[in-house]
Amino acid sequence: MLKPEQRKLFHKFLILEMAVQSLQRDFPVIENLKMSKVYLSILDKLLKDITQDYYNSKRLLAKDKIRLVKVEKIDEYFSDVHIATAGNDVVLRYANIALKTQVEKLLISRQNTKDV
Repeated sequence: MLKPEQRKLFHKFLILEMAVQSLQRDFPVIENLKMSKVYLSILDKLLKDITQDYYNSKRLLAKDKIRLVKVEKIDEYFSDVHIATAGNDVVLRYANIALKTQVEKLLISRQNTKDV
């Protein structure tokens, strides 16, 4: 069972993980652009910043023996997130579009605060 503060921390962790994965998948695509050096430096700074927060969140969750087991896509609209806890394992259902929107908001807000 997740306490409300643990669930909030886990949600932050999930969004950070998805942001890191998304940026890592984008690297090969960006490398093929004409202005790749410009974009890659921006992407790299953003990835380093987010990765640091990702690992900090992961460490905090590990202290409470909480970890992500897997994200299972149910259909085009929903995904189940399987979480292992010290007590019972938990499955949370998320709307895919909501996750995508939150990852985009995170990346935009981080980019705007870093002023490259």
